Amino acid sequence: MNRQAIWSLIPRVFHSFSLKQRIWLTFVVLITLGLMATGSIAYFIASKEIQRNALQSSQDTVNQSAQIVNERLKNIGIAVRALMFSDAFKQLMKDVQSNDRSSYYKSLTSLQYVFSQVKFNDSMIDSILIATPIGDFYPTSSVRNTSNSFYKSEMYTHFQLLKRGFWSKGHVDTFFTGKQRVLSLVTEGAGEDSFLAYESTNVYVVVNVKEDDLRDLFMQNLSQSNKKYYFIDSLGEDVNYADRNSEGDRIQRPAFPEQLTEEMKGSFFYSSAKKDYLVNYSRLEVKDDWMIVGVQAKDELLSKLNGIKRATTYVIIGFIILSLFITNNLTYLLLKPLFRLQKLMKRVEENDLSVRFESAYKDEVSQVGFRFNRMLDEIKQLIEDVKNRERDKRKAEIKALSAQMDPHFFYNTLNTIYCKSVLGENEDVNEMILALSQMFQISLSGGRDLITLGDELDHVRQYLAIQQRSYENLFVCHFEIEEPLLQCLVPKIMIQPLIENCILHGFKNMSSGGEIRLTARNDGEWLHITVEDNGQGLIPEKLLHGLVQPTTSKHGYALRNIYTRLHLYYGERGRMEIRNNDCGGAYIALWLPCYESEEDFHESTG
Repeated sequence: MNRQAIWSLIPRVFHSFSLKQRIWLTFVVLITLGLMATGSIAYFIASKEIQRNALQSSQDTVNQSAQIVNERLKNIGIAVRALMFSDAFKQLMKDVQSNDRSSYYKSLTSLQYVFSQVKFNDSMIDSILIATPIGDFYPTSSVRNTSNSFYKSEMYTHFQLLKRGFWSKGHVDTFFTGKQRVLSLVTEGAGEDSFLAYESTNVYVVVNVKEDDLRDLFMQNLSQSNKKYYFIDSLGEDVNYADRNSEGDRIQRPAFPEQLTEEMKGSFFYSSAKKDYLVNYSRLEVKDDWMIVGVQAKDELLSKLNGIKRATTYVIIGFIILSLFITNNLTYLLLKPLFRLQKLMKRVEENDLSVRFESAYKDEVSQVGFRFNRMLDEIKQLIEDVKNRERDKRKAEIKALSAQMDPHFFYNTLNTIYCKSVLGENEDVNEMILALSQMFQISLSGGRDLITLGDELDHVRQYLAIQQRSYENLFVCHFEIEEPLLQCLVPKIMIQPLIENCILHGFKNMSSGGEIRLTARNDGEWLHITVEDNGQGLIPEKLLHGLVQPTTSKHGYALRNIYTRLHLYYGERGRMEIRNNDCGGAYIALWLPCYESEEDFHESTG
């Protein structure tokens, strides 16, 4: 049978079909062609968009990590300049200029505070060395390896060649014991005269940065397991060897540095072992021949396209199969479920989302009805999701408010501990450190937002123990707590800010005689908590206005924080009263619903 006979046979066979068969066949062919065309176009558009987004995302990740490292190294350089502007360093430069060695220990002692400030401002700094003709100066917490002089080191030789400061690649620290791997910033010390005359001072500052910490810093945003990251220079050599595992390398890195351009950032495709890789790099501004490089296989980068291809194919096949179920009774099968669906929609208009479309047929209208059911399910799910998001939002706001409690107390406590340790008051230091540790433990409370009243009171007692050591003989605190209430759940860090308000504001003009009274009693179904003092009192009208209309002022911040958290936890059920007592001191009362389990709390608050 020739081709012409075949083409003439097709119309005769088609015309021999019944109308039902012709409609069925025509529908199947049209759906198949339409789905194939639509799927192909959608796949082409999606593949282009995914590839563009994947390339941009990969570059953005490397750029962000490079920016973080660059800012951190820049900050270290700023810290070194700040060190040089300190009075201790200026005096040291004067001693060097006059070759006065008699003040060595005095300068060493005065520089310790400067060293500690620099290291405190950046925890990546491991050690600091100031090499001078009259001796080396360094933190006394570091052990100097006196057998290695800076003036006989490779760093000194390299500095003489460059005649400027520089960053060195990762190496073992030879100036201090411990064999710590570090990167070093080497710069020349500058005195007041050298800034003007541009003269060499022969004083050098070496800041050693922990290599492991730097590695963690630039890797903290680079968590893709199918991508390799390197911290290299323009020659392809490693700047940082911390936690390096070369066995997993799938490319030979010395082959691609030639493709790195002079641009600050860029990307290119690199072929190795019959496989294509995407290489993204971003240079550091603080040292432009250092860069962070990300390498990822192209097929892994674009792996999502395979999923889209399969999904498109499955969708096309699914709809083709669906078209096979269309029969001669198309009109009847369409109209009957349409009427039923119309009735269901009217019920939905009356906010009845429990209705569902049911049909024994598998035609298009029935599929619409089933999709209508899924739409109703999704609407219900969306409503539930909105409720969940609102609840999560409320939890996030609560956590944010809990975390915003003024941290100056902790800073002041640490300063007090330091002063007492210098004065040799070790017993006070021990008790304050223990109380502070227990406060932190109770504050964390295993990530829970609600704790028992007993735990909250323990938190208050630890706080009072610290404050009574800090403000000796200033105040006393009396507790009147009903024993059965200790198991009631309360939001954490709810009472301590009220006590702090009494101490910092109520007693700020007093040197002794302060009294604080904390009570907790049962008031029906409420937990009634009061805190009052005999201090200078409050301005209730101003504070109450600040609760209703918050401002940026820090005045009344703790009370405003507690008031906001009460409403987030309990809504209108939580109450707060602010006034002055009969003695003229502050009086603050809280009414909280009494719950003994988180299940009761969540059931009540939704």
